[in-house]
Amino acid sequence: MGQRMRLFVILWLAGMSGVGSLLLIDVPGLVANLPLPPGTEIPPFTPALRILTVVQPAVILSLAILAGVALASKVGLSSPVAEAIASSRPWRAALNPQITPGLLGGLAGGVAIVLTGIVGKPLLPADVVARIGKLSQVVPLATRLLYGGIVEELLLRWGLMTLLVWAAWRLLQKGQGRPNPACFVGAILVSALIFAAGHLPLAFLLLPKATPAYVAFVMVANSVFGVIAGFLYWRKGLESAVLAHMVTHAVLLVASYLGVYF
Repeated sequence: MGQRMRLFVILWLAGMSGVGSLLLIDVPGLVANLPLPPGTEIPPFTPALRILTVVQPAVILSLAILAGVALASKVGLSSPVAEAIASSRPWRAALNPQITPGLLGGLAGGVAIVLTGIVGKPLLPADVVARIGKLSQVVPLATRLLYGGIVEELLLRWGLMTLLVWAAWRLLQKGQGRPNPACFVGAILVSALIFAAGHLPLAFLLLPKATPAYVAFVMVANSVFGVIAGFLYWRKGLESAVLAHMVTHAVLLVASYLGVYF
């Protein structure tokens, strides 16, 4: 097995741990918190249907990992730990430089989202605030850490951001030399906005008649972290962004228990 194939398998197995964690979500509890029209019939969520819900994420994850494996090294992006394992090198030496930036980035991201929530919470309808709070109770911590921390970083940073940097490099520099910082900054911003927009479908389910303030809250809260994660991926490596994402979720969980967040 070649090194690239080993890298794909390592990242895919890590990502599938997050996809599999979707099976832990209390789907009936989740649906119960949605403002569905009166008389809406919800089909039974059978084990077979539950398994099918992970198929689409698994396919998209596989494509994102393939894109990163094919393009990351061409533009100077990396997953140092996974690459070390794939090439049979010591992985701890690859992880150590990423730990402190990841922890600090996660703390900064968590605090930024909490502050955004403190500012935005009074602007949201009381029933929506209550639904968001209940929603956080039906999504287990394992899913937040594994799906949010690993899968979303593989999708948005390793896959999408890498592709955007590569496309900008090919378009603006004709694939010559190393991508200039503008390629990375543009890709960070675009991927952060797409990351934030990816949270809008659930936001609209919680509040079908979304107000501008509500949309702005969702976009700002999530894009702020997207910028932090993108910068970490660029400057330190994918694992630092994964760690930051996990730490951010831990900060939000603590803030929720303390009553300063949803």
